[in-house]
Amino acid sequence: MDLIIPKDYDPKLDVIETQKAIRYIRETFQDEFGKEMNLTRLSAPMFVEKGTGLNDNLNGVEKPVSFTMQDMPGKTIEIVHSLAKWKRLALKRYGFKMHTGLYTNMNAIRKDENLDNIHSIYVDQWDWEKIIAKEERTTATLETTVRTIFKVIKHMEHEVWYKFPKAVHHLPDDIHFVTTQELEDEFPTLTPKEREDAITKRYGAVFLMQIGGKLKSGKRHDGRAPDYDDWQLNGDILFWYEPLQHALEISSMGIRVSEDSMRAQLKDAGAEDRATLPFHKMLLNGELPYTIGGGIGQSRLCMLLLGKAHVGEVQASVWPQDMIDTCYAHKIQIL
Repeated sequence: MDLIIPKDYDPKLDVIETQKAIRYIRETFQDEFGKEMNLTRLSAPMFVEKGTGLNDNLNGVEKPVSFTMQDMPGKTIEIVHSLAKWKRLALKRYGFKMHTGLYTNMNAIRKDENLDNIHSIYVDQWDWEKIIAKEERTTATLETTVRTIFKVIKHMEHEVWYKFPKAVHHLPDDIHFVTTQELEDEFPTLTPKEREDAITKRYGAVFLMQIGGKLKSGKRHDGRAPDYDDWQLNGDILFWYEPLQHALEISSMGIRVSEDSMRAQLKDAGAEDRATLPFHKMLLNGELPYTIGGGIGQSRLCMLLLGKAHVGEVQASVWPQDMIDTCYAHKIQIL
């Protein structure tokens, strides 16, 4: 647990004002984002049945919270880590057309998360997914989509400034694109997180591309499940966050795996056994649409736009008492 206490921190808004700002950001952003991206809001599950292949395996070591149901004896139900794969299946099931898609409120529990200023066991994000053509599975499509998302976030800064002028945290005017290999080449002696900090501090906002595969050094920049993002066509939206003096990830997203790229990534990850799961069989048989999608952190976005020092100021979760006490002693108002 690594807690950062900004010097002379001023929350700007009290708890009630912060709650009003949170509601405004969440409602306004999802409406503008959905309209700009041609997405329809859908209801989504908080849990899925184990063995379907629908849950997100994250880095492969985190264990989902699970339980059994009275009316489904012998079945294990898992609280989702994310809806990365469920969304792609939903686009097929609900008959979405080319260049249309969905977004949903995704709520998850990641009990193995290491708690700090920006990490909580409770995850809340807008999960979204959109159908694209096979020939649109390109870097150009990815970058165009990232710029659209950045534009909506930047517009939200102006909206928040109008409603809560003393609280808004100002953002850069543009986003820079860079690959994980380019970062390793430039900063070979730094850790992956230190590289993210260095490049994001330089540009203010960065889309870090190609996360999951091995770099020239033989190491991976970061872990990514092998069965939803294409590791050559994905990335994270990062902002340099002055209050904490490090990069703040707002979104993980990407063009999703094709039949060939998933087969190759399952082999690379030593997870070829997943090919027998229902979701994976459908994908490998060409039964699912080609898509682009990702998640945008709701609490992270509120934290970014309001200049908050701790994610616990914009979401209610569970924190160690010593963290709560330290935060309160420095005007960090944990909910």
